[in-house]
Amino acid sequence: MTAKAVDKPSSARRPTAPDPGLPQRCEPGQPWPLGASLQPEGVNFAVYSSVAEQVVVCLFDSTGTREIRRITLPCCTDHVWHGFVPGLRAGCRYGLRVHGPYDPPRGVRCNPHKLLLDPYARAIDRPLRGAAWQYAYKLGGPDRDLKIDTVNNAAGAAKCLVVDPAFDWEDDAPPRIPMEDTVFYETHVRGFTMQMPEVPTGLRGTFAGLATAPVIEYLKRLGVTSVELLPVHAFNDERRLIDMGLANYWGYNTVGFFAPDPRYCAGGDFNDFRRMVKALHKAGLEVILDVVYNHTCEGNNLGPTLCFKGIDNPSYYRLTDNRHHYLDFTGTGNTVDASHPATLRLIMDSLRYWVQEMHVDGFRFDLAPAISRNGAGAYDQRSPFLSAAAQDPVLRGVKLIAEPWDIGDGGYQVGGFPLGWAEWNGRYRDTMRDYWRGVDGSLPEFAARLCGSADIYAPAGRRPSAGVNMITVHDGFTLHDLVSYNEKHNEANEEDNRDGESHNRSWNCGAEGPTDDAAVLALRERQKRNFIATLFTSRGVPLLLGGDEMSRTQGGNNNAYCQDNPVSWIDWSDERRNDPLRSFAEAVMRLRREFPVLRHNRWLSGEPDEQGRRDVSWFSVWGLPMTQEEWDNPAVRCVAALLDGRVAAAAPGESVLLLFNASPDPVWFTLPDATVAPGEWTIRVDTAQGHFEREEAMTIGAGGKLELESRAMAVLTQVPRDPEPPQEPADAQPA
Repeated sequence: MTAKAVDKPSSARRPTAPDPGLPQRCEPGQPWPLGASLQPEGVNFAVYSSVAEQVVVCLFDSTGTREIRRITLPCCTDHVWHGFVPGLRAGCRYGLRVHGPYDPPRGVRCNPHKLLLDPYARAIDRPLRGAAWQYAYKLGGPDRDLKIDTVNNAAGAAKCLVVDPAFDWEDDAPPRIPMEDTVFYETHVRGFTMQMPEVPTGLRGTFAGLATAPVIEYLKRLGVTSVELLPVHAFNDERRLIDMGLANYWGYNTVGFFAPDPRYCAGGDFNDFRRMVKALHKAGLEVILDVVYNHTCEGNNLGPTLCFKGIDNPSYYRLTDNRHHYLDFTGTGNTVDASHPATLRLIMDSLRYWVQEMHVDGFRFDLAPAISRNGAGAYDQRSPFLSAAAQDPVLRGVKLIAEPWDIGDGGYQVGGFPLGWAEWNGRYRDTMRDYWRGVDGSLPEFAARLCGSADIYAPAGRRPSAGVNMITVHDGFTLHDLVSYNEKHNEANEEDNRDGESHNRSWNCGAEGPTDDAAVLALRERQKRNFIATLFTSRGVPLLLGGDEMSRTQGGNNNAYCQDNPVSWIDWSDERRNDPLRSFAEAVMRLRREFPVLRHNRWLSGEPDEQGRRDVSWFSVWGLPMTQEEWDNPAVRCVAALLDGRVAAAAPGESVLLLFNASPDPVWFTLPDATVAPGEWTIRVDTAQGHFEREEAMTIGAGGKLELESRAMAVLTQVPRDPEPPQEPADAQPA
């Protein structure tokens, strides 16, 4: 370990009137842990920078507007600048100034005139909103980012807060729901409660709002198990959006990987997040965070400088060969270099912090291949990040879910993540959309996705629970819009409708957008039920987009990332609450819980066992086994799947028969005969009509017939029994 003392004058303008009551000395302190660590006698500061010549901690008054003291960190150990300041307490506001070269063509961008956030800050005192003060170069000049800006931006800059890590978790414990029993519910902290009248006005849009009894009661009744929150790390609103009167609503613009965004903290208290987790855990609900380690809000070479750029640009980011510009595997202007030891340490420290100190139950990694690339920039299952995650004992106990694509070469990695990871199954989403809109030749892949996508995950030894199945998620159409629009309608985003995906695999059922055509409306309702019923009867792990169960619409906007308004917020009006789709979704989720055969975490083989029974059998509309010719016929859009509850890894259970008709005409299905499935079938779901509880449901015998409406599906259940052995004639004589 190498250490050196530093004593260099600061070139940036100093505060003119330091508070005499503040600490006047700084001791060497320790280089670990990184960040600002509260200790009984004061605060230890440690900041990594391999390019700095000096690192200064700037202290501010309680309003965060007046800089009252600068403290030069006196030591540097292995590129970690550190010092201990006696007498500092929790609540102290601070920022960093990093002295060093400003030479963008060489990839270094230190500017001591700009106050920077600590990468390890546990709390930030205000939301960040794009403004001119965030830039380290002179805006509008002919030299662009080559000319350093020497204006001190401390007055407008956000400040870090020293926090007391103590919190009374009482008897909080993670629910630890098995992956195969999990139902993810993707939602937004702000959008979920902003229009929910039962939540007190001051708590709407906050972590505290999500912790209220009406929210928890709703989620429990719905039947989900795990609340997956869009990004909650501190983020910055792009200046471009601010100038247009918009905001970065989704929050995929991170700057603080340890700090909850202050927008969501009621009263500015970062412990608001912990109280939310505690309340959800008490109700048996998991908390999953959507995390954005692949890029930051600092953009490309012309973006703002808020933290990483000004501290150690070449360590935190992937730079081009000329060092002036950034490699962009994310579409945001930069890519975090998770192959660099210091950056990898930041990511791993952050993940462990959210598990150990904030008690979250898992993570969904945005654009996960971008942080899973090796030093050469190629996706690699043995990349530094994936290797570190695989051996980490803290992360071993939580859910790790990849969004398995980025925009770089080799970036589409559905099925490409290692053991221990689950993935958003984009092929499931695409296939189910194609099947239900009647695309020729979609039936074989539909069957593969329904059974858990063994072709994607089994070759690597992974289980069906490796695939997270979804029909819709935050980026794209809502379920209601998926069946109501052929084209995106993103005009409100002020980008001339150029943004967002143009190939949505959607179908408006005969009219674009709102309509009073009764036939179109009826078909849309049936299609929504088809998608939900398919999702919850598929092997794999289902994810429901928040509000889809109430037919939430964004008016055809499939990229509402900048719409912090009713376009994105869940509508809690009586009309939406009483949408029959909500009770249908609740019923189908109950069915999934009731029938283990729908969620067994093993692959279906279709091969007969010793008794000749198959775990899955496929039948045509005539009740006969599907032929290869029928599978290969692109015009075939009907199939029946029998999941035999007698063939199970654990205790046998009831069997389930799924009937699918994606054709434009009604179809009569003949059910499998008694040699395959003896006994009566109970009709639990018919998407042309709704759902039926067991006591009110109709029954139909083996080999019976059932008419299924055009573009509809049915779910039938049966208490299985083995066929009766054939009876010998009464006059038969023993041999």
